[in-house]
Amino acid sequence: MEIKIRTNQLIYILDLKGDMYLADSNLLKELVMKMIEKKVERIILNVDKINSIDSSGIGALIYISSTVKKLNLSFAIANVRGSVKQVIEKIKLASYFPICADLQSAITELSKN
Repeated sequence: MEIKIRTNQLIYILDLKGDMYLADSNLLKELVMKMIEKKVERIILNVDKINSIDSSGIGALIYISSTVKKLNLSFAIANVRGSVKQVIEKIKLASYFPICADLQSAITELSKN
């Protein structure tokens, strides 16, 4: 999986591309934790180009989501489609994650805080 980081004002956008499996999931968790240590308060995971995700990928999303909720930070997952959407819906986590239909919606939502 490739991860590209960009910003929009105070919002950090992580564009994810490829497959989200074990090694990639650990890398993503570590990256987000480092960002939090550096006082980043608004994070969007753009999963538009994620082809597939396994249980460790879902675990990483759960870990990131629960961590940012505990710290009262702003977080969203944008562009959940295809196999990623199918997996999230199959395991009934769609309401657990702060999902936005597209990147602009996520930016708008996080800009409110």
